[in-house]
Amino acid sequence: MTRPDLSRRFARPGALEVLRLAVLTAAFVFVLFPIVWVALASFKTPQQMSEPFLFAFAPSLANWQAVFESGVFAAAGRSALVGVITVAISLVVGSMGAYVIAKYRAGGSLTRFGMLAAQVVPPAVMVFPFLTMAQALRMTDTLAPVIFAHLSFVLPLVTWFLIGFFEAVPASLEEQARVDGFTRWQAFRMVVLPQVYPGIGAAGIFGFTLSWNDLFYGLILAPGNAAILPVAIANFNTFRGVQIGTMSAAIMIAIIPVVIASFFIQRRLVQGISGGAVKY
Repeated sequence: MTRPDLSRRFARPGALEVLRLAVLTAAFVFVLFPIVWVALASFKTPQQMSEPFLFAFAPSLANWQAVFESGVFAAAGRSALVGVITVAISLVVGSMGAYVIAKYRAGGSLTRFGMLAAQVVPPAVMVFPFLTMAQALRMTDTLAPVIFAHLSFVLPLVTWFLIGFFEAVPASLEEQARVDGFTRWQAFRMVVLPQVYPGIGAAGIFGFTLSWNDLFYGLILAPGNAAILPVAIANFNTFRGVQIGTMSAAIMIAIIPVVIASFFIQRRLVQGISGGAVKY
């Protein structure tokens, strides 16, 4: 092999590495720029907002003070309550449903795709039954119909998400547990379920994020005193125009919990994957 061939051969990895770094940097900037812009806008005055690319300015806490006084934190608490209840029910029911589908092939392949039908139906169609039931039960403008509405799309996704994790659990683990005297329920709870803790954690944060970010169902079912966080943020679009600074501060309140939760679930995923076999 000639010297020019050798030089080209060793030059390629460097060029590929530079290209990969450039693509990752561009993707990082593309994803991070809107978040940085919103964070900066939350500290700008209305006069400074007229210059969208102004990065050096004297920060103001007026927008955050307005957010504190607007009841956004109460709406965030309601969103968190709805998300936690929705995810808790989805994980309990979804884990058992996913186990049955994965181990016993209940319903065949049609069940796997059928449970995602709620994702195909437009929310504008799905919301009317929930609204009708809420009015019949005198539960309008409460969190209960919002929770049921969120279960309609979080529960199927959580179940579908967990099927693959249960399929990855070796059948020999449960068989050995049955030989050791475990009942079927004990084998599921003490042997199979701990094996899919990483998947349960990922499904939980995924379902919570979906519930946390939902605007449509909350806007129709609980637009008043029981408004959740996305509805409260949308209320900054007033008849006087969009209050961009205050809305940016409220958006940061919506972003921060999801980022923190994602950080903790990432650690739990790594710990779960590297934990090895479960001892019982």
